[in-house]
Amino acid sequence: MKVLVADKFEQVGIDGLKALGCEVIYDAAAGPKMGEVVGAVDPDILVVRSSKVPGAALEKASRLKVIIRAGAGVDNIDVPAATSRRIQVCNCQGMNAVAVAELAMGLLICCDRRIPDQCVELKNGKWNKKAFAKGKGLKGMTLGVIGVGAIGQEVIKRAVAFGMDVVVWSRSITAQHAQALNARLGGNTTPDLIELAKTCDAITVHLPAAPSTNKLFGKQFFDAMKPGAYFINTSRGSLVDEAALREAVQNKGTRAGLDVYENQPAETEAPMDNATAKLAGVYTTHHVGASTDQAQLAVAQEVVRIVQVYKEKGKVDNSVNP
Repeated sequence: MKVLVADKFEQVGIDGLKALGCEVIYDAAAGPKMGEVVGAVDPDILVVRSSKVPGAALEKASRLKVIIRAGAGVDNIDVPAATSRRIQVCNCQGMNAVAVAELAMGLLICCDRRIPDQCVELKNGKWNKKAFAKGKGLKGMTLGVIGVGAIGQEVIKRAVAFGMDVVVWSRSITAQHAQALNARLGGNTTPDLIELAKTCDAITVHLPAAPSTNKLFGKQFFDAMKPGAYFINTSRGSLVDEAALREAVQNKGTRAGLDVYENQPAETEAPMDNATAKLAGVYTTHHVGASTDQAQLAVAQEVVRIVQVYKEKGKVDNSVNP
């Protein structure tokens, strides 16, 4: 069985695939030339991390049966095109949940204590204690957790440890489930989401990219948020109308912590000109929520497990298009 790993991948994962008897072709730079590489290798299994897999690339694969996303979402893969070619697409659910939750909490603390701003002031030789001695403190704040999958649940654990009052929103959650998570149910409809925004001191978003979530957080939502509230997004940039977010930052003192953006480079290094990221009160990272050694090791091990199950049983775990 031939496996093409067309993205950066942990060596332990490559070794694990080889131990299963797979022929492994590793090309971490395949992203910009995905179709060309897929056509040349013609693998049975394709493993990608953040590189895009367009439908045109799949047209060049005659043997491909499984695409594994070494991460949580599959929005970088043309799933309809894969489905039409009877190629199963799967992901590594929950393997990076702790890493993303840790970053979400870090961004939340940055919003409250303005840590990056303080670093800049001190690096520039300026002692300005008075300007920064105004943190609210997270204890006792009401935190709205939007989406209670694996990542949302890990955020809840950490928020509760900080002494926050957690209210959750999900289209599928029940009051009993919320209570079991040490949280309160804030609803499961879009109108409920707007009402939730009115009551929270901070919001953190953990939803997948989908037509139903595209720009879910727009002007109506940000207008409903409390003045000076915090907004954290470590999920996908397509969920947020950044123009509406900028308006809230500029006009009502909203602070934001963002790991993802409406338009961001696909490459690991590229120019980035984002109006939201330039605003004071917006704290930004480079879509690195899942990028810890612990998370990438767990993801690599999950990829090996998925391949092993497929090789032995012909079954694709975590398939999004069964």
